[in-house]
Amino acid sequence: MIGRMKRAQHKMTQQMIAALAEALASVRSAEEMERLLPELLTDAELRDITLRWQLLGLLAQGLPQRKIADDLQISLCKITRGARILKGADSVCLKVLRARPRRQRQGGGEAP
Repeated sequence: MIGRMKRAQHKMTQQMIAALAEALASVRSAEEMERLLPELLTDAELRDITLRWQLLGLLAQGLPQRKIADDLQISLCKITRGARILKGADSVCLKVLRARPRRQRQGGGEAP
């Protein structure tokens, strides 16, 4: 691999996840979180996570997977993964989606 350095694989532990979860849970408002996310994530990571959240919201509303795929221009594989997340008996995503105000459940903005 001339001209390229191999990227070291980052080892993730449960302790690291817990530390991040604790830091995120300490954010006191949506406005503060809106400022934190771009500081923490790259533009590509932010696009990916907002797209994931949007598709989870549409699935939770009961929209057909093929319509979501067409509307968001994403593969059915991504949507299937989202559907699996929401089918979990202890899905935190589904709990959070159901707790959102009605206005946010109806779309939450433009598609990326």
